[in-house]
Amino acid sequence: MSTQPATAPLLIACALGIEHLALRTGERGGAGGPVTLLRTGMGPKAAERSVTRRLADPELAGAAVLATGFCAGLAPGMHPGDLVVAEETRDPDGTVPCVETDLLVKELVRAVPGRTVHTGPLTGSDHVVRGHERSDLLATGAIAVDMESAATLLSAVRAGERPVAAVRVVVDAPQHELVRIGTVRGGISAFRVLRSVLPAFYEWHRSLLLPRR
Repeated sequence: MSTQPATAPLLIACALGIEHLALRTGERGGAGGPVTLLRTGMGPKAAERSVTRRLADPELAGAAVLATGFCAGLAPGMHPGDLVVAEETRDPDGTVPCVETDLLVKELVRAVPGRTVHTGPLTGSDHVVRGHERSDLLATGAIAVDMESAATLLSAVRAGERPVAAVRVVVDAPQHELVRIGTVRGGISAFRVLRSVLPAFYEWHRSLLLPRR
């Protein structure tokens, strides 16, 4: 495989204003190239439109894309504030494998010590998942669900060959369902974790600049 250009940009996409705020107020600097933080809006259609439009900018040609924000955990034992590193994203429109997931896990453990990091498939939904839907999705092999990651990464690879990844913070889980993000302890915990993840994203981005075999 060829080497990414030394100035290869990074596009970090999230959906919600609270996610965007967490990332904007987190640690900045240190990426391998220019960084763009994109708020897509909620839902797969909004993510598809926003990412496709943004990647049409020549300045983002070949940009690595990382989808992030909050998610719902599907597996028993997950807690608000846990991290999910997607091995792949999937929805009815397709499955996209993620790149350098082992490095992301390593760097997240370093950036957010004490937090559990889960790896596995991240599935997409066009609505907030509650109750029995969790167990139905868990039965497919997915470990977490959100509304934008799958659409974000599928749109990214359709726009051109590029490295992609998805990292989400669990905001609710089977034993910890939340009514509204940010109004209970689990939401606050997830917000604090999301503020701390940027150094791991930057290390992932820098690793993409190394020669590939």
